[in-house]
Amino acid sequence: MKIKIKKLNELAVIPKYAKQGDAGMDLTCVDWGITERYTEYDTGLSMEIPEGYVGLLFPRSSISKTNLILANCVGVVDSGYRGPIKLRFKEIAGPPGGRYKTGDRVGQIIIMPVPAFEFDEVEELTNTDRGEGGFGSTGN
Repeated sequence: MKIKIKKLNELAVIPKYAKQGDAGMDLTCVDWGITERYTEYDTGLSMEIPEGYVGLLFPRSSISKTNLILANCVGVVDSGYRGPIKLRFKEIAGPPGGRYKTGDRVGQIIIMPVPAFEFDEVEELTNTDRGEGGFGSTGN
């Protein structure tokens, strides 16, 4: 499947899989800035994700070398969005870890199908072994 992608910055790098079988394609920083609450990294890209699909933005494992966490845990790029792809991180306490720089791979995108559902309001749900057991109810 091909996805239309547009470079918004001459430094932009088209995402690709690092290894065969990888789920995510790396996103590279072309510019970054610090706001009052976040460090925001711009990939310099916009893309046309097909209807029925979604782009999910995740941090890379290299995030463990920083004091950053992705502010919204998982970014969602809807098929109708055509703006720049950016990742916004929050700083956390701990030993100094630093930030990403221009040219660093700052995240990854996974593009996958999204099934369409409708809700059917009912008075009762089917019983299961788990029932209403929530956080930690299935073990340690």
